[in-house]
Amino acid sequence: MKTAIILWAGLIIFSEPVSAQHQGKHQSDSTSTNKEKKKQDEDSLWIPKVTHHSVTIHGQTIRYTAQAGYMPMKNSEGKILARMFYIAYTKDGVQDKHNRPITYAFNGGPGSASVWLHMGAVGPKRVVLDEKGVSPAPPYHLQDNANSWLDQTDLVFIDPIPTGYSRVEKGQDPGQFRGYGNDIRSVGDFIRLYTTRNDRWNSPKFILGESYGTTRAAGLSGYLQQNYNMYLNGIILVSSVLDFQTISFDTGNDLPYIFFLPTYATSAWYYKKLSPELQAKTVEEVAETVKQFAEGAYAHALFEGNAISAQERAEIINRLHAYTSLPKEYLQRANMRIPARQFFKLLLRDSAKVIGRYDSRFSGDVIDPLSDQMVYDPSDANISGSFVGAFNDYVRNELQFKTDENYDAMANVWPWDYSRNQYLNVAPTLHEAMTKNRYLRTWVVCGYYDLATPFAAAQYVVDHMGLSPAQRQRIHLTYYKAGHMVYISQNTIAQLHEDAVHFYAQVLQ
Repeated sequence: MKTAIILWAGLIIFSEPVSAQHQGKHQSDSTSTNKEKKKQDEDSLWIPKVTHHSVTIHGQTIRYTAQAGYMPMKNSEGKILARMFYIAYTKDGVQDKHNRPITYAFNGGPGSASVWLHMGAVGPKRVVLDEKGVSPAPPYHLQDNANSWLDQTDLVFIDPIPTGYSRVEKGQDPGQFRGYGNDIRSVGDFIRLYTTRNDRWNSPKFILGESYGTTRAAGLSGYLQQNYNMYLNGIILVSSVLDFQTISFDTGNDLPYIFFLPTYATSAWYYKKLSPELQAKTVEEVAETVKQFAEGAYAHALFEGNAISAQERAEIINRLHAYTSLPKEYLQRANMRIPARQFFKLLLRDSAKVIGRYDSRFSGDVIDPLSDQMVYDPSDANISGSFVGAFNDYVRNELQFKTDENYDAMANVWPWDYSRNQYLNVAPTLHEAMTKNRYLRTWVVCGYYDLATPFAAAQYVVDHMGLSPAQRQRIHLTYYKAGHMVYISQNTIAQLHEDAVHFYAQVLQ
């Protein structure tokens, strides 16, 4: 019995190290397997999802390949700082892709993903809207975009960090991607990387930006030239803002009051608030009539300041009332200056409605009747749910890109440095780029009902870029009976496509 006990104890003593040895080996194997799996997951993150489709554009059937994925954004030491999400569409069957144009597209905000241009204007799929551009009740659906630009160019939609699915890596400071300069660098570096990895250096290259995306596009025209010697063929600016002094309602800055006035008038005309004489005019005629007044007698009156005579002041107020329908008593108290944030509520004050900032043709019920400013933008509310909802279904089911990340159509990017406490003005950058690159052409798209980036401001900036007559001929402006998103109605998206066909042909002739 004693012997047995000793033997049993010995077994315990000698078997424990053996068991621990096997356990350590098992843990080591498990750790190694986990590391390998983690590396495989990390590697697969950078492999885009590839799918194949077709679309018919004005009678022409185009087969194309879609790529949805991430581009790793690295520092000079090769460390990954962030991942930038993109969706690219390339036409199939192209024998020499170096002859095929490629267009890099993005929206603005800053803080906006590219879903608006992508799913509303130029991508192969489009959110279903009615003829005017009104969204239906949910759930939302997509249709083939018969006005997609794929008949003219390959398309790459970029979501700047941290919009869409783009994200900074864990432990990285989001601030390194915020602000004008940081944003230009990261998007510019993406364009260089995509161009290099997909062998598109010899393809004609275009940039398409909307809203703040036009600021980015103009900045990129200089950044890509100066840093990578990448010369562009064309830049397309939809609802542009190149000089922020023209849209910033700040004390002592009279320019916005001048350039917003023509759009106040076209908005009042749309709601039949003007005199019979003015209502009998077309929207184009109203826009031009009020623009001449705004940049002439009205601008002179504002620049006079307190030195203006009582008679001239009364005459200006009478004209402002005629062109906006706002009460003369309000115009007196406002010192002849109408802030946009108040105009949104004042125009339809009698019916307790607020008009849209992005598109003044859209109106909605007032939330706070006591406030003199808008609480929400009806034109934004019209499309936000439909575009984002349809995109989330599309990217997972048709493009096969599946993630649990939220698609941030409008991300929080504040604080945003607009360049050292001064009005950001990228018009000189575009001027310099067009001077160095004598083949670069620019197309500026304007909406008559855009109260975010008014058409008169866009024209003013172009006219004050200091371009030579030959350079000025390389900038073309087109005007649409639309708002900020000129493409949401059936008529204007067809016109936009027609104008795009003309622009690409002109650039590439």
